[in-house]
Amino acid sequence: MIGRLIGIDHGLARIGIAVSDASGIVARELTIITRASKAEDFAQIKQIAADENAVAFVVGIPSSLDAAEGTFTQADKVRNWIGYFSETTDLPIVEWDEQLSSDDAREIARIQKRPYDAHIDDLAARVILQSYLNALNDGLAAPPIR
Repeated sequence: MIGRLIGIDHGLARIGIAVSDASGIVARELTIITRASKAEDFAQIKQIAADENAVAFVVGIPSSLDAAEGTFTQADKVRNWIGYFSETTDLPIVEWDEQLSSDDAREIARIQKRPYDAHIDDLAARVILQSYLNALNDGLAAPPIR
């Protein structure tokens, strides 16, 4: 297929990271990065991508249906972050709807018997990436473009 992809669940305190297999079929959770600075966060993400031989990033974009007109939504914040990140990498970045990813991640955490208060950002990244892979393999999403 296209190669390994890195899934990203962007949060204010943490960034969840997932990775796909090289054939683009299955995503798995990888790690959670505790936010420091943009430079440190970007360096960590790019190092993970290099270690995994990744060819692109898939970043979850929250739905902004509830936003009042003229307000800066969480989706806007993530897109702003993507803008900064894109200046530091040559790899393509795909924006992908993360709707219900936290609910699905909580269910996976329950099945994995993670503690109730454990962070699930890595699982949310896995859900986002798997959703993209499924759509890609079903012909419902475009592959990453360089």
